[in-house]
Amino acid sequence: MTGATWTGKRVTVAGLGVSGIPAARVLRGLGAHVTVVNDGDDERSRAQAAELEALGVTVRLGDGATLPEGTELVVTAPGWKPDKPLFLAAAEAGVEIWGDVELAWRLRGPGAAPWLAVTGTNGKTTTVRMLASILEAAGLRTAAVGNIGVSLLDAVLGDEKYDVLAVELSSYQLHWAPSLRAHSAAVLNLAPDHLDWHGSMAAYAADKGRIYEGNQVACVYNAADPATEDLVREADVEEGCRAIGFTLGPPAPSQLGVVDGILVDRAFVANRQKNAQELADVSDVNPPAPHNIANALAAAALARAYGVEPAAVRDGLRAFRPDAHRIEHVADVAGVAYVDDSKATNTHAAEASLAAYDPIVWIAGGLAKGATFDELVQKSAKRLRAAVLIGADRALIREALARHAPEVPVVDLDRTDTGAMSAAVREAARLARPGDTVLMAPACASMDMFTNYNKRGEAFADAVRQLAPERD
Repeated sequence: MTGATWTGKRVTVAGLGVSGIPAARVLRGLGAHVTVVNDGDDERSRAQAAELEALGVTVRLGDGATLPEGTELVVTAPGWKPDKPLFLAAAEAGVEIWGDVELAWRLRGPGAAPWLAVTGTNGKTTTVRMLASILEAAGLRTAAVGNIGVSLLDAVLGDEKYDVLAVELSSYQLHWAPSLRAHSAAVLNLAPDHLDWHGSMAAYAADKGRIYEGNQVACVYNAADPATEDLVREADVEEGCRAIGFTLGPPAPSQLGVVDGILVDRAFVANRQKNAQELADVSDVNPPAPHNIANALAAAALARAYGVEPAAVRDGLRAFRPDAHRIEHVADVAGVAYVDDSKATNTHAAEASLAAYDPIVWIAGGLAKGATFDELVQKSAKRLRAAVLIGADRALIREALARHAPEVPVVDLDRTDTGAMSAAVREAARLARPGDTVLMAPACASMDMFTNYNKRGEAFADAVRQLAPERD
């Protein structure tokens, strides 16, 4: 859409925050009549409203349910659930609903940078940042954007000119992005998550699968997760677009995989029936845990789809440093490794983390968000030396351990205050033996005890540092 198209258009923006405020500013700058509706009416919301009102934006606080009269388009924050009355009213009135990703896609100018897009239940941020590191190593102007925290609107409309964008997309964002068409895209994995928002696993998977619609070059899927390949089969892509798998084993033709500790490509090579291209050593991946190697392979597949040379894949992976609280080694104390994976906020992420170590003293618990833990415990039981449980829903994990790993000693800390983490680390240190890993992979959300998973991880690291003088 051109600027003239927006002049005088009545647009309702649903929600203040990291996506709503930039959307409102951009639309007002294009000449639209913008009304922001927001459920909250707190001090922070009022301050944000005042800034927007100074730009000529109308803001209605504490009234996110009613569709403003004359609305021609709704642009929503990604977290707003589809069954909200505002959206039902918009649908009844025949008004389109876009997310901020859809808005950014529509506002791209001529010659805009193509998007290499990534989604999945777990690993999105790491994979996108790995991808950006590889693209940078290839000498390309790029940025990691989207759900990763950098606004796509800023990337699309800013002064910086990019060759290509590495884009992280959540299921929420994809739900509200009907016309997105990526150069290439990857779905890393699928496991039950956000089902209260989507309504069912089928609806959640369908929204993830939107990332493949209209792909031009490659749809990258996880060969170990057949549901991701199913999404490729169901997608309507451009002619010539290829299905590219990644696997932790030796790759088949049109796959990337691992052979004798080397990441290899049998997808973007001449005569892929016979040939393979070495990309990097497994040791170039930081950390080289199995699920992180899978992330690296997905990032490499997208980069190769864009034409990046093998040396840049290697150099980009070597340069990459993971974000905090993602299987982060904190310290070794008395021969025991202490690892912070506070980002493992669901069972799927915790399973991947537990698969990376053996033997383990596991610190787990928090808000289960409706999850069950039997399958996780069954798959991980043989690796567990002991378990220390904290948080509101720890009983669910304790009961799963009793059913499927009764021989594993369990310490159940009956407390949900923030000081419980120090007690958990002390108990884990008591149970651990030299050569063990104390792994904090909670498999639960943090909000029963901490503001977010970052604060939980910081509490773990602080507790380990307090422990160190006692044990060294």
